Amino acid sequence: MLWSRCPGLGWRRLGELERACGGLAAAWGTTADELAGLNGFGPGVLASIEVHRQSWGQDPLGEGGWPAQAPRRVLVPGDPARPASLNQLQRPPLALHWAGRGSLWAPLRRRQAIAVVGTRRPSPHGRAMAEALGAALAGAGWPVVSGLAEGIDAAVHRGCLDWGGRPIGVLGTPLDRVYPRHHHGLQAAVARHGLLVSEHPRGTPVRRGHFAARNRLQVALAQAVVVVECPESSGALHSAALAWEQGLPLWVVPADAGKCSALGSNRLLAQGASPLLAASDLIAQLGAGPLLGREATSTAAPLDAPPTAAPDQALLAALGQGASLEQLAQVLGRSGAELATQLLHLELAGRVRAEPGLRWRPAPGSSA
Repeated sequence: MLWSRCPGLGWRRLGELERACGGLAAAWGTTADELAGLNGFGPGVLASIEVHRQSWGQDPLGEGGWPAQAPRRVLVPGDPARPASLNQLQRPPLALHWAGRGSLWAPLRRRQAIAVVGTRRPSPHGRAMAEALGAALAGAGWPVVSGLAEGIDAAVHRGCLDWGGRPIGVLGTPLDRVYPRHHHGLQAAVARHGLLVSEHPRGTPVRRGHFAARNRLQVALAQAVVVVECPESSGALHSAALAWEQGLPLWVVPADAGKCSALGSNRLLAQGASPLLAASDLIAQLGAGPLLGREATSTAAPLDAPPTAAPDQALLAALGQGASLEQLAQVLGRSGAELATQLLHLELAGRVRAEPGLRWRPAPGSSA
């Protein structure tokens, strides 16, 4: 944890320290003469290391072999709690600063989470689909990874939270910064019910490149990636490319071919990504997640829980011979995430049928 704050030590030198000393904790007590023989450890780097170690004093090593005053809630290479998939990246993070529920690192170490990404300026269809995906994944017990940005990221996190799920927010800022600023409430809710992760220590200036760099972390923590909607120049396309490189399943929500906001995601479909027409299709492919029946909150219902009778009757009546999620939200005055969850239950019960474009109609033979 302390090594990640040492000036002059990047991930390559940290890796060299870990290999040569049998771990970063053991390297803390290694002499300068011993370090001088390592590749890339010249006089300037050695001087920086000595100043850094002296600034932390000569306290005896605490639990786990780290200095007793080492900061907590930081994962560095060699930490057993750190997902091994991060170390396989071309540029592994020097440190992962986190806040929230530490128990979620267990499924993340096994890559048992689903990343959902997309544009900051989605269409109503894309926003509603992201909310529906967040709700469905939460109900099925899957941690939901996204970037807490505007648009698709925020929608999938809200859908996940509305259904009592565990959102994982991978930030492009340090934990003490909120971007966009109006996401204060959302970021606090993700930290309370899920996990916030950043590779940037507190006080780091916000830079544009940090937001693009977080894409690799989202993919490295996930078992599969879903692109909801994105234009031709979008960070979501970078996430999709990384998913393909790592052999991960990649689903894409089809959208109107005339919408600029979906030109990039539609092109992914032409390149071989799997189309995703309904949130229930994703759950059918994934099955139950690692949190179902284990860490699900008291507010989260299992996916096959029977829906409440009165709201369902109103929903079926409003559905008529077929309607979109947006139309139902306007008629019933409810959120898209709430309606998407109820429609998912009805679909699993065989009472409604999902159609492209976030539309539903009564299933043949069903009655209101």
